[in-house]
This record gives sequence, C-alpha cells and structure tokens, in this order.
Amino acid sequence: MTSCDPGALTASTTRLAPAEVPALLRLLPRQDPLSWVRRGEGMVAWGVAAVCRTDGPARFADAAKWWSELVARADVHDEVDEPGTGLLAFGSFAFAEQPGDSVLVVPRVVVGRRGEHAWVTTIDTQESGPQEAPDLAVTEPAAAPADVVFTDGAVDGESWMSVVAEGVARIRSGALEKVVLARDLVATATAPIDVRHPLSRLAASYPMCWTFHVDRLFGATPEMLVRRERGLVTSRVLAGTIRRTGDDEHDLALAAALARSSKDLEEHEYAVRSVADALEPHCSSMNVPESPFVLHLPNVMHLATDVAGVARDETSALDLAAALHPSAAVGGTPTESAVALIAEIEGMDRGRYAGPVGWMDASGDGEWGIALRSGELVGDGSTVRLFAGCGVVGSSDPAAELAESQAKLIPVRDSLAAD
Repeated sequence: MTSCDPGALTASTTRLAPAEVPALLRLLPRQDPLSWVRRGEGMVAWGVAAVCRTDGPARFADAAKWWSELVARADVHDEVDEPGTGLLAFGSFAFAEQPGDSVLVVPRVVVGRRGEHAWVTTIDTQESGPQEAPDLAVTEPAAAPADVVFTDGAVDGESWMSVVAEGVARIRSGALEKVVLARDLVATATAPIDVRHPLSRLAASYPMCWTFHVDRLFGATPEMLVRRERGLVTSRVLAGTIRRTGDDEHDLALAAALARSSKDLEEHEYAVRSVADALEPHCSSMNVPESPFVLHLPNVMHLATDVAGVARDETSALDLAAALHPSAAVGGTPTESAVALIAEIEGMDRGRYAGPVGWMDASGDGEWGIALRSGELVGDGSTVRLFAGCGVVGSSDPAAELAESQAKLIPVRDSLAAD
C-alpha cells in the first residue's frame, strides 16, 4: 500500500439551493476531475487532499483501514447531513488480486445534488490550510478527441471467439457453470484526451447509468454493485443481454424473447444467487425477487433484479463491495473456478475494469457500481483502452458473444466522437 499522509483533514459542507448549482459535469476543471452522476444528480469533485493506492488480496481491507484512520482524525462540519456530505472519498478497485492497482482519492472540493438537497464540501489539509470558496461557474466545454483511430486490443475478434469456445468447452466438461470473458479495444488520438468530453457525452446518451471518472478510469455503468444508505442495502444485478435495433415494436418483441431465454435466465440466476449469498451474512433480512425485469438502455436490454436487505451491523459500503466482488455477473460461477479460468485464457489484464467504482463517506454510506461500459486513459492520455465482457454458459455461441461485446463497446466508443 502507498498513501500520502495529509495529517488531520478538515471537511466543511455548506447547503446550497439546487437552483444555484449548474449541470454538475459542467463544473469540472480539466485537472483531477472526479464524477459520479446519474440523471443530473450525484457528485463531482476535483483536487486531491489525500490518496491511497493498494493492491493484492488485501486491497479492500487496506483501503478500509486507511480510510477509517483518516476519518478518526478528521474535523468535520456538515450542515446538510445527507449521504455523500462531509468527508468523502472516491474509489476504483482492481478486478483481480494480481496484477492490479486500486485507489481511494479524497478530493479538495465536492459539489453534490440529490433531490431537494444541494451542497458544496471543501476538504483542507494541515499543510494547505483553508481554501477560498470554490467558484461554481461552468467551465468551457471540453474539446473532442482529435483523429481517433481504433485498433484491436490484447486479443482480436477471431481469437476472442476461440477464447469463448474454450470457455464453453470447460463448462460443458463440468469444470464450472459460467464464466464472464472480456475483451478490449484500443482508441488512439493525436493528442491527450480531455476526459470531460466522453463524460458529458455518456451522461447525455445514458442518463439512467452512473457516469463515473476516478483516476483515469471513466464510463457509464448500468450496474449498482451495492448501495448502503442509513442501514438499507441494495444491489442491482444485470446478466443476460440483447442488442436493440432502434425499432420500438421489434425491440419489444426482443425484450419478450430475452425474458423467456433459457440461456439468459440461467446466466441471470447464477448472478442473482451469487449476490444474495454474499450479502446474506451482512443483512438481518433480505428481499430477492423471484423473476427479473427487462432494463431498457439506448443500445441494449438487460435482465435485471434488484436485491435489497437491512444491514446487520455497521459494515460499510466498501466492506459490502469487497464481500460482493467478484459477483457472478463479472466473474462467473463458482467464483473461484471462474476467476482462475479468466486468468488462464482471457489473454489480457483487466486492470480496474469490472471492479468496484464509486464513493463512500465517513458514516460508511456509499455507492459502488461495477466499472462496466468503461475506458481507461493510458500513457500520456492520448490512448484509451475500451472494455466489454459477456457471460458465457454451456449454450453460448462464440459469434453471438462477439456481437454482444461489440454492442457493449458502443457507448464508450461513441463517447470519443465529436459532437
């Protein structure tokens, strides 16, 4: 673990009138932006008051320990007292134990809006001292990336179908029930990319998703791994996908077919079961719906189930995320066998793709999504790795899984285009 020691932090949250707060993403500066926004609500932040990087099997526990120690030393003045106010950290965690680099970032300024509440939080270090009230004026729109070229990532499409076929063979042999296999695509521009451009495009095109950016990883995820809010725990499970055609009547028929698909229902059942089993030790009661609903997004439709529970103890949102990761939706079933197979045959380093991404506050409340429909800026920032994955079961067809992965790459791919 590596971290800075800022000493005792001072966090001050002031209430704002919602009308005082412009569109959140328009407030972000180019330097050190952070975001967690859905349907115009959520939080944006910038600056770095403290940072912690962890890796390995203890990456969640090390981050949680660092955070609890930071919270214990902090001086917090919070006149709003809502989830997400006061001292706050944004985080993004590696999918695998190795290799991997996970991060928690405590920003200098946070601006939030949620329902009738809006606020600004400033976080000061002993070294920096108090900062001036932040300017909430909108910034100039970010320029689109220049001359973007797309190339194959670690594995090309034809080779990836062979990887899927190997996964199907292992499943049919009885080695496991499901494995989620991912691939990447590389986008290269002629100059460093201003991440605010793809963020704004993703938020506009996918308002029902959580548009995030933490430490160069950005995206719009439809999947809430876990939310903890004043003792209530919720988790949205997505597994089973079909591509939309743009024809409403045809898409309704496809949605009905998805809801009856034995392959997709089987995949979804595995994912729901893994989430319920992971949450059960931490909850005094749970509600697990018997059947999924179809979630309609602009480019795809998913089978979805919302699992809910009441927290049994003071377990934090990060502790719950650690207990849930990796779920069957991003790993497979049984988890240990699936993750081992991913490491053996997938052929790429996922990094923080498909790991938990989100935020938590000093009370333990927070929201952790799964870093799907995402891209990661690498090198000097002119290159982005785009990611997509598919759940593979015994009846999976490699060509169909390749087509599904291509559909899932569309959101981030399109976000890099000019307006």
